[in-house]
Amino acid sequence: MTYSPNHVCQPCAERPPSYTKAWTLYPYMPPLQHAIRLFKYRGKVSLAAPLADLMIARLPPLDSVDVIIPVPLHIRKLREREFNQSLLLADHIGRRLAVPVVYTNLVRTVPTPAQTTLSRKSRHKNLRRAFAVRRPEALVDKRILLIDDVFTTGTTVNECAKTLRRAGSADVFALTLSRTMGTDLVPDRILAQHPYLF
Repeated sequence: MTYSPNHVCQPCAERPPSYTKAWTLYPYMPPLQHAIRLFKYRGKVSLAAPLADLMIARLPPLDSVDVIIPVPLHIRKLREREFNQSLLLADHIGRRLAVPVVYTNLVRTVPTPAQTTLSRKSRHKNLRRAFAVRRPEALVDKRILLIDDVFTTGTTVNECAKTLRRAGSADVFALTLSRTMGTDLVPDRILAQHPYLF
């Protein structure tokens, strides 16, 4: 966040993540929350461009990124959904930054349950070794921008970053459109209007 660029949360201080830095640009609250759900679960892919534009409007200073990689879906989930929402966002951002988007090298090898259905502890176990790099030689010493739609606990982007670093990449930066918030941080007026969302 712009008002606390060097902030380190307690979990990150206790267990430093594998990514170099992570930015999440907006709170996961209505009306953005509705738009993301329509995009992701209802197949409203026409929302990819305006949602990516929201990300582009708040892009952090990215010194020199060599490649953009979207968080991958397992092939089973991809067949079910028919698109990867993170890839659609990454494609728009890549074109704006003139940085290549690579979407076939980092793959999800395990069809894990959705993170949203699990406890924080289970989320860490759920994604352990769930990703792999097909061609490590293509990522050696590359600075990578990892794109995802929603940051909840950070487990997904961290496991991706861990896999990329293990393959020999340089810095991995994570950029997400939105971040979930505890109900203690959600304004009362939003809670009152949308109690079923939190």
